[in-house]
Amino acid sequence: MVQRRFIQCDVFTSTATKGNGLAVVIDADGLTDDQMQGFAAWTNLAETTFLLSATDPKADYKVRIFTPGREMPFAGHPTLGSCAAWLKSGHIPNDPNCIIQECKIGLVQIDLSEKIPAFIAPETKISALPTSDLNRLATALDLPRDLIVGSALLDNGPVWQVLELPSAQDVLAVDSSKVLWPEFVGVSLVGAHPTDHECDFEVRSISPSSMMSEDPITGSLNAALAHWLQHKGRLTRNITMSQGTNLNRTGRVHIRVGTGETPPVYIGGETKIVIEGTVNI
Repeated sequence: MVQRRFIQCDVFTSTATKGNGLAVVIDADGLTDDQMQGFAAWTNLAETTFLLSATDPKADYKVRIFTPGREMPFAGHPTLGSCAAWLKSGHIPNDPNCIIQECKIGLVQIDLSEKIPAFIAPETKISALPTSDLNRLATALDLPRDLIVGSALLDNGPVWQVLELPSAQDVLAVDSSKVLWPEFVGVSLVGAHPTDHECDFEVRSISPSSMMSEDPITGSLNAALAHWLQHKGRLTRNITMSQGTNLNRTGRVHIRVGTGETPPVYIGGETKIVIEGTVNI
């Protein structure tokens, strides 16, 4: 076993323990796939990341992302949390305003020029949610079809079955216990808050495959939703997404739109360092 630096942090929140927890092994060079998967299963968090030396000369570091049961090609809160942990452990980026993270889907840029760090949302494949799946999800969640005002199948590494409901209140009223594994993969819900609310949309990721009935805050889902809103011409300004409300979390995902002919979408969030130390793996 080797002693390695370790950080546990809380992502997409301004209040520690109210976001989405992430375990980060800083000095992961030399670990085998089985060791990484085994340690991720032991932490029992939604994701655990392992920071390694970059293999791409453009990258500052390489990250591998594991759930308790499998490796992920990309995920949002592990991206921002790993970046914060890498900086906290004393590393210096090649560009003080931008970190380049290498992961399974390629290179991901994390913008440090604003107060809240944000990654450029990876490309999202947008397609229609098949009618058979839409009907199956509506039946399983006991949702009247006229309560579903929009739907989509979004793929940015993970694949998201998205249902849009008329309001945030409708989203929060859905009973997550109705979604059972392995009958179908997770379903994602989004609905608008009133105009006087601090957030623009309420988001839920009901995903039993993650071994939880619901994910506290999901960066990759919000990244996909941002591209979907942009595709539909509805992302015309910076917005904030709320997630985790029913789990007593105050998740906040800050979405901002870049400039240019095809403006990039940035997914931002705060990270709070909760635990620092070492682990023996």
